[in-house]
Amino acid sequence: MIQRVYIDTSVIGGCFDEEFMDWSNKLVREFLTGQKIAIISDITIDEVMDAPKPVRDKLDEIINGEFKELIPADQEVKELAEIYILEGAVSRKYYEDALHIAMATIHKASVLASWNFKHIVNLERIRQYNAVNIKKGYALLEIRSPREIVKIEDNE
Repeated sequence: MIQRVYIDTSVIGGCFDEEFMDWSNKLVREFLTGQKIAIISDITIDEVMDAPKPVRDKLDEIINGEFKELIPADQEVKELAEIYILEGAVSRKYYEDALHIAMATIHKASVLASWNFKHIVNLERIRQYNAVNIKKGYALLEIRSPREIVKIEDNE
């Protein structure tokens, strides 16, 4: 089964950041070639609209590809994000991060990809998000950096 990977804004921006570009671009190639399916939320799209043109163009490239799912935030997503905040997984200041987690959870992503190590790809927070998910009857959510998600080549 093909992995369905929810991507947040940091993955797209990572395509242009020296520290993250190899892994972000490799993940994007895997989306474009059908090795993985990109799950893109309206939250990610809205956040990227304020980014520089090359970042917007990279998102357009993925959206115009064949192997993507576009998903909207709905009331269930907002309610779950609110619970993450109330349970202390993340503060209200980072509501958009809670929305990303809720989107990936509710839409049953195989994994959420992010370079946000402070509020998303963080073991303590992942445990808190998943504690809420279990309590509310949702599945556990895998959260990883693109480096942990892309296929490893035999020569690497």
